[in-house]
Parts: sequence; C-alpha cells; structure tokens
Amino acid sequence: MSGNLGLVLRRLRDQGPRSRARLAAELGLTRSAVSALVGELEERGLVRAAGVERGHVGRPGTSVELDGHAVCGIGAEINVNHVSTIALDLGGNVIAEHRAGLDANKLAVEEVLDRLVALIARTEADVRSAGAETVGVAVGVAGLLDRTRDMLTVGPNLGWRDVPVGAELRGRLGAAYPVLVDNEGNLAAMAEALPGDPARQDVLVIFGEVGVGGGIVADGRLLRGRQGYAGEFGHMIVQPGGRRCGCGRVGCWETVVGLRALLDAAADPDDPVRDPALGLDDRLAEINRRADLGDTRTLAALDQVGGWVGIGAGILANAINPGAVVLSGYFAEVGERMRPAIEEQLTAGVLAPQAGGTRVELSTLGFTAAVRGGAALALEAVFDDPTLVGRRTEAVSEGVR
Repeated sequence: MSGNLGLVLRRLRDQGPRSRARLAAELGLTRSAVSALVGELEERGLVRAAGVERGHVGRPGTSVELDGHAVCGIGAEINVNHVSTIALDLGGNVIAEHRAGLDANKLAVEEVLDRLVALIARTEADVRSAGAETVGVAVGVAGLLDRTRDMLTVGPNLGWRDVPVGAELRGRLGAAYPVLVDNEGNLAAMAEALPGDPARQDVLVIFGEVGVGGGIVADGRLLRGRQGYAGEFGHMIVQPGGRRCGCGRVGCWETVVGLRALLDAAADPDDPVRDPALGLDDRLAEINRRADLGDTRTLAALDQVGGWVGIGAGILANAINPGAVVLSGYFAEVGERMRPAIEEQLTAGVLAPQAGGTRVELSTLGFTAAVRGGAALALEAVFDDPTLVGRRTEAVSEGVR
C-alpha cells in the first residue's frame, strides 16, 4: 500500500495537479484504488483538492495537488566560511532559512559541529512554530565522504581528516528523525536536477565556493561511483606545475577556478574585496559592480577564470556528454560575465560538433543549492513511504492523550 501511496505522491510532485481518473490511467491503477489512495494521502495532510481539471480528454474531474505544508525536511551545510540551514515543506516552499559565518580552519571540529547543531535546532524551532514537523535532516559537507560510515575521510579546504560527521551530529542532535550526511556537491546536483523537467535529467553540476566540486545526474539519477566519491571535479590536474592545492597536489582545477583564484586575479592582497571578514555575497556583489563599471582588471580576471572553467567543463563533457553544464555556487553569481569564455573553451575542447549539444546554464539557487538539495533528500523518505506521516486524526488523538 505504501508503495502505491508513494507513486501517487511522486506523480503529483513531478507532473503537477491532476484528477483521480487521470492518475489511474497514468499509473495503471483502478479508479477506486486511486480514490482510496488519494483519500489516505488527504488524511495525512499530504494532498488537497485543487479545483476542476480542464484541457484533458474525458469528463472534467476534481484535481488534487501536493500539499504537505505540515511536513518539512531540513538541509544543512558545513563549508569553510559558513554553516547554513534551510527548511522546505513537501511542496518545496521555504519555511525557514539561516546562515552563520565562520572560519572553519581556525576552529576545532567540535566547535564547527556545535555551531551547525545550534543552527539546526533554531531551524527546527521555526518549523514547529509554523505548525509543521521535521521528518529528517541531510547535511552537506565539503570533502570526500565515505557514505558507508558517514565519515569525512578528507576535507582539504576544511583541514579535516577522518571525522565521523554522521555519528557526531546524531549524538549532538539526539533526534527521532533520520540524520543523513552527503557531499555538498552531490546535494547541489540533486537540487538542480528538477523533478519532472526533462531538460534537467542529464546534467553536470559544477559547484564552486572556496573549493570546487559537483555532481553528475544521468537519466534523473545522481551518479555516486563505487564508494560514493564521484563528483570531485576540482581535483582534476589541468595545470601541471601550477599552484599547490589544499589537497597537497599541484595544478588541480580548483586552483584556477576556485574563489581564491578569482580574487587573486581581480584584486591586490590589501583590497577590501579580499578581506574574509566581508560576507561572500558582498564580495561577489563588489566584483559584479566593478565589472559593470568596466574595470579592466576585474573583467580580465572573470575572463581568465571563465576560460579555465570552460576547459575543465570540456574535459568532463567529452566523458559524459551532459545536456547541460549547470554552474552553481559562486559561479552562478558572476557567471554571466564568465559565460562567453566558458562557452568558447567548452566548444573548443569538446570533440563532438556544437559541444555535443551541451549547453551552459546558470543556477538560480546560488549558494542555497546544497542546503536545498539536503532538504529534498530528507523529504525523499516521505515520497518513499508516505505512512511515515501520521493521519491527522491520529495526531489529534495523540495530542488528547
């Protein structure tokens, strides 16, 4: 039963409102079965009536749509310069969002985790205030993550090694709901692969902040690799003899396309835009402001970094031929200025004509991509088994007791 409930719920998420008759035809179920399933989902507060369906062959019927305003997933992120959280309801609406700046390199691992847990607790309190319940938390972390143990084996930019992030967070939160851990690039890729959008089912997502990573989505599924380490694009060697990377090697792609590379090229060491105390959004806004004013050094820096982005994207596109390269994180904030250089090098680097049909797109999620992907991952449990959410009558009875 829970399997068919999940089928109905996913169909409404991916394809939008539809009548019971249409759901029955699309899912290969009887109308009576679908009516019973929709009734149960309504009792659990996961769907609601959405008016009369029009424009479909056959007799008009009352359509139903995803509701789930009382169910939230929380996404969280640990990065070099910040910890952040977001709570999304089942329909993808933002219920709460928080971010706190820090310098992870100067703090003990325990303090960074404590700050994240405090932010999660604050977000969960906001969810309760909105009359909703949290069904899970998924945390993105920058670095190589062994998902079988929820162990961050190497976090070059964080300076972490062999940190049992999952166990540490679960111990601190003591929550009844699941606490998941994943690579932040994977979570960003999940957020960009929009359910129901055929143009986003085969994409390469490049997520940049201090470090650079991302994810590969093929036929709507995230490719994790044998041990879950896929997507560490930032550590491809593209410039032998170049700058030393945080991972200890020389010439990684990250060293020529990461945020540090852009700031080094765009400004002198004493320039305010290089000051870590200045918020990341403010620093990038200043870069864009200078570019808009025609500052030659800024424009040259964006062109230089954009060229390297295109070179790396071309290497990856030759291997997997994605429908789109989606630029996320800091790349999305300054990407319009980089786009010409990216597209030029992508086209030059891909063997297939017209870059094999691969287009360059800018994420609209920016720095929230990873936490949004985390919230979506946390909510997947409900789509897998909607019975995890109690019937409203059960909830009332629990409250009376």
